[in-house]
Amino acid sequence: MFTTLARGVAAAALAASFAMPVWADNITLTDTLGRTVDVPEDPQRILLGFYFEDFMAVAGPEAYDRVVAISKDTWEGWRNLQWQTYAAAIPRLEQLADVGEVDAGTFSLEAAIAARPDVAVLAAWQYRTLGDMADRMEAAGIPIVVLDYNAQTVDMHVKSTQLLGQLMGEEERAARLAEEYAAAIAEVETRLAQLPEGAAPKVYVELARKGRDTVDNSYAGTQWGSVIDQLKANNIANGQISKWGKLSPEYVLAQNPQVIMLAGSGWAGRDQAVIMGPGVDTALTHDRMAAYLDRPGWDGLDAVKDGKVIGIYHGGNRTLYDYAFLQYLAKVMYPEQFADMDPQAALDRFFATYMPVTFDGTYMTVLPGGGS
Repeated sequence: MFTTLARGVAAAALAASFAMPVWADNITLTDTLGRTVDVPEDPQRILLGFYFEDFMAVAGPEAYDRVVAISKDTWEGWRNLQWQTYAAAIPRLEQLADVGEVDAGTFSLEAAIAARPDVAVLAAWQYRTLGDMADRMEAAGIPIVVLDYNAQTVDMHVKSTQLLGQLMGEEERAARLAEEYAAAIAEVETRLAQLPEGAAPKVYVELARKGRDTVDNSYAGTQWGSVIDQLKANNIANGQISKWGKLSPEYVLAQNPQVIMLAGSGWAGRDQAVIMGPGVDTALTHDRMAAYLDRPGWDGLDAVKDGKVIGIYHGGNRTLYDYAFLQYLAKVMYPEQFADMDPQAALDRFFATYMPVTFDGTYMTVLPGGGS
């Protein structure tokens, strides 16, 4: 077993063995943290930490031909059905080096260096968590470009998309994606600004990965909480939790939400979760959602009685296609103002235009009938 000192010496030695590469042509990017980064003009070896679908959308159908390493657990582990879908379409994904997962503390500097990337593309939360390890990566000759779709702002979505376009030589494609995203959000916000007084419903969101018998996280000011705020609705989690955490069943009943959002995904090994995502039959999603209606007191909630229990794909939040979910939730919450909007068509078009897989599955749905 290496001691901590020995491991540090070994890592330093390995880093030293890869001198800063000399590229024929460099370009300078300013990333989402305002950092100025010199990268090769045409990188052929990329380490990709997160934003796997966004990278694919911007870089085009051959995007992963230039990826040599990924943080595999943030894809295969967190969004298993999504991973399976893309791995079937792009078999090369299974051969990519795995550098470990930043949030779990398994990220390996040695594995990152051994993959010999020309550049690393990381999420802002990954870069911040890595701390001095990120500095050591750059000292070993791996420039890091930081993206931030997690910020959930149009500015950061657009900036991140433009950066990917510059890095991958796909500026026109990136510009088109960024313009479409900004326009879609602007259309929703224009209509929201015209809502009448008192239109905002009370909303409860819960991460539906553990089934009806276990209360899971709600969100305030981040993830779906941020989306609810953007929709000018009343998130019952606001003021009760910081970012994410559980709301007591008694509190939820007392608040009597008019809309309930169950955030589902393609988790592996969770036989009571609300399963959603690529390849998922809507009947399965509805079956898992319906189980939640058996929670004590839920049959009396307005959301249940009015048929406004929604399934929404958790893996699609904070992506280049998340505007479709904003449209969908807006249409459920304010049906008159958004009657002519077709979020499913928007999502279908995004996948048909930009992704290498045929759209198939369940990403947004209302449980039929509610509690009636």
